[in-house]
Formats: sequence, C-alpha cells, structure tokens
Amino acid sequence: MTASPVQAGPALPAAEEARLAAVRRYQVLDTPPDGAFDRIASLAARLFDAPMATVAIVDTDRVWFKAAHGLGGVTETDRAPGLSASAILHGEPYVVTDTDADSRAFAHPLVRGDLGVRFYAAAPITTADGQRLGTVDVLDTRPRKPTDDQLEALRDLAALVMDELELRLSAMRTVAAERERRAEAERLARALQRTLLPPALPDVPGLQVAAAYHTASPDEVGGDFYDLFPLDDGRWAFFLGDVCGKGADAAALTSLTRYTLRAAAIYDPDPCAALANLDVVLKGEYQGSDPRYCTAVFGVLQPLPDGSHAITLAGGGHPSTLAVRADGTVQAISTAGGQLVGMLPDPQFVQNTTRLLPGECLLLYTDGLTEARTSDGTMLDEDGLTRHLTETAPRTAEELLQSVEALLERLGEGVSDDTAVLALSVPAPIEPRPQENR
Repeated sequence: MTASPVQAGPALPAAEEARLAAVRRYQVLDTPPDGAFDRIASLAARLFDAPMATVAIVDTDRVWFKAAHGLGGVTETDRAPGLSASAILHGEPYVVTDTDADSRAFAHPLVRGDLGVRFYAAAPITTADGQRLGTVDVLDTRPRKPTDDQLEALRDLAALVMDELELRLSAMRTVAAERERRAEAERLARALQRTLLPPALPDVPGLQVAAAYHTASPDEVGGDFYDLFPLDDGRWAFFLGDVCGKGADAAALTSLTRYTLRAAAIYDPDPCAALANLDVVLKGEYQGSDPRYCTAVFGVLQPLPDGSHAITLAGGGHPSTLAVRADGTVQAISTAGGQLVGMLPDPQFVQNTTRLLPGECLLLYTDGLTEARTSDGTMLDEDGLTRHLTETAPRTAEELLQSVEALLERLGEGVSDDTAVLALSVPAPIEPRPQENR
C-alpha cells in the first residue's frame, strides 16, 4: 500500500508573503527584551492613560510582543482577527472603541480572556517600502474614544520603532559585512602564506625533519619563513628567519628573501656569504625607501660516514639555535653578534659550527616563541624554552615539534607574534633485540 501524499497548506497571497519576508529581514522575532522598545510601550500607555501597551510583530500564525507593558507576562497570542492581525491591514491608526460591540474583536483571546480588553488602538509599524511588520498598541479594560492627538502620538511611536529596527538592521549588515571581509582576508592570508613557505619539506637521507608555522593573526600575512633544500655536492642548506612588518609588504619581502637565499646558496653555499648576498639584494631593492630588513639563520649540513652531520650556521640578528643532545641536555649554538640583514651599512654575520649525533635534535625558531608571555606576564625567553625542552627531552624532529607546539598551546594568548619552527634530528640507532635461547 502506498502512502498518501502529504498535502501542502494553502499558498499565502503574494502580498502576505512579501510582508512576512520583511518581518524575517529585520530578525526581530523571538529576540530578548529590549529597553528601547520597552520604553516605547510604556510611553504609549502613559500617553493614553491606559494600563496596557505593546510593540507587536505579526508572524505567520501568531502575534509576538517585542515589548509588553501591563500584560502580566503574556508574550504572544494567536493571530486572531480583531486586534493586531486586523490593524496591519490598514495604513492608518486602527481603533476599536468597544470590543463588546465590535464583531471583529469580540472573540479575540485578549478580549475574552483574563485581561478583558474593551478598548484597542494601534498604529502600524511600516517599512519604507510599505510593508507592515506589526503595530504599536494601546489596550484598556474600559471602552473609550481616543483623541486625534493621541492617535498622532501613537503613529509617531510606531515610526520610532521602525527607525530603531532600521538602525539595528543596518548594524547587523555592517557586522555581517565585516565578518565576511575578515573571513575573506583570512582566506587570502592563508593562501598567500602558503605561497611563502615550502609546500612540503624534502626527504633528507639520514635525517628527520619537521616544521610548523603558527600565525598570531589569521587575517594578516606574517613575515616568518623557512626552507630546506639540497646542494649539488651532497650537502643540504636550510634557513629560517623573520622579516620586518606584516601584510602585503612583508609578504613581498619574505618572497624576495626566501628566493634570494636559495639562489645565493647555489652561487656560494658559505652561510655568511649567503647572508651577505641577501643584504646586498635587500639594500638594492629598497634603496631610497624605508629600509626593509630581516633576521635570519642560514645553515649547511654535511652528512658524515658515521651517521652524524656536521652543521655550519651563520646568524644575522637571530635567536640562538638550540641543540637537544643525546643525554637530554640543551645547548645553545649561538650566533650572537650577528646583525640585522638589510639594515646597516656594513653588517657583521657570525658563524658557528656543531655536530649532530644520532639521537640528537636541532631547533630553529623565530622570536615569536621566546618573546611570548607566560602566565605571570614575564617573557619566556631562551632560558624558559631551554627549561621546557630539558623537561620534555625530545629525541626526534617530530617529538621536538610536538614539544614546541604544546608549549605554544600552553602559552595561549601570551603568544602575540607569528612563530616559525624548523626541527632536524639524526635518528638514534636501532638497538638489536636480544636473541632468545633456543
């Protein structure tokens, strides 16, 4: 047996559909009480010396009160003819002087119910395009006849309600437009940020690598960067840094910096020479304008026959690189004294070397990490980062990255700047399992 088709309700007249669309547009139905509308209802009651007044919105099958003065907790009624449901059919104030003698209002719930309404006057709340959303109403328990001045005042109060709804609609649209603008800015920022970082780090024989980028502001492009790439002689080059500024200018500088360092490494892979070449390019590109500069650490690693890697680092105004040794100690590979790239007439870049043994890690990071504030308001600094790494004792690049990400999450809102992290590690040798006695 087939089910009977669901019968659709009768179609609404086009004019009523347009009116209900206007009601929905202002998003006022079922909103919390509001002082502005409460004051209008109270003022309407005083002007008429009446015990009850409402600001009513007429919905599909109900009349909902945005404000109700003297109704004893009544917040809505059925959309019965005679009061608001009839008043919105008129462009002028609507009056019922005695509900007992008016066939339109005689059976209305507010008339037949506990409130016992005998008098009703309303002015329509009308949009600029002529749609009547509802009414400002005055109700009394005795028959009466309003004056022309009272009805004119009621019309003015309805116009005030409409003005307030228009202001709120404008504010909602402004907020929605701003949210959309911010969402679009975030989408563009994420897309642009992706173009400034390598889509994936390469596989390096005998080495584990991991990297992450944390943005402090999702709708603004940051200036942190990193990269890892092979050289022609079996060595690998890597760098990490931070350019001045934010936004489009920083993005342009980041792109120039990253590709210049790549090209410089191919021309001369000496770390100090790579930073010096970048310094020349930045000064030439931004000659005659505001100086554009960056901090950077540039490294070259050479795999050795015993599985370790020799690493040469050069720094230009950048925080120390940290090595987590096999015994769990953390050592700073300092390039202190290296100066900003692109800022000074004759900058000095400082070089240092280290060796990464199996089971050891190397961490490069930007100052968004060490300049973050802890729960007591103090800066994390290199000492705080060192303590954290000593406590967590990571053994692999992935563990090192997870340790830093856990720290960033714990710092929360204390992180106010972008942070780039690049982790390298040499896998520890796999110890053979003991042979079982046969």
